[in-house]
Amino acid sequence: MGVRKRLSAEKKKEAQAHIAFAKLTNVPSSPRKMRLVADMVRGKEVFRALGILKFSNKEAAARLEKLLRSAVANWEAKNEQKAESGQLYISTIFVNPAPMLKRLRTAPQGRGYRIRKRSNHVTVVVDTIDNSKNTEA
Repeated sequence: MGVRKRLSAEKKKEAQAHIAFAKLTNVPSSPRKMRLVADMVRGKEVFRALGILKFSNKEAAARLEKLLRSAVANWEAKNEQKAESGQLYISTIFVNPAPMLKRLRTAPQGRGYRIRKRSNHVTVVVDTIDNSKNTEA
């Protein structure tokens, strides 16, 4: 690895050291359905978002709730303290499409209809509310 590339990699690694995040890959639902749920909790305080997800009747909400709990646990492990109410918020959440499974379904007159089984990747980044105010000021 070249010097420039190594320095760039070290900078990225240093930036990641202070960020608590969690990723969920290859979720077998369409990205559009997952984005509907992600938009409900984007920018909200963590424990309020967990309440929203718990009482949402969408299937994607249960998966996102588990992912958010994982992100909070990652934050607690990095900072060696328990998360308190009003301390953490969801700073970033995004849903990317994952590879699609393509299948054929039999159709009339010898034809075949294509079925696209979509999946997605979700990333949640959790940060403290104090840090967001310090960076904006």
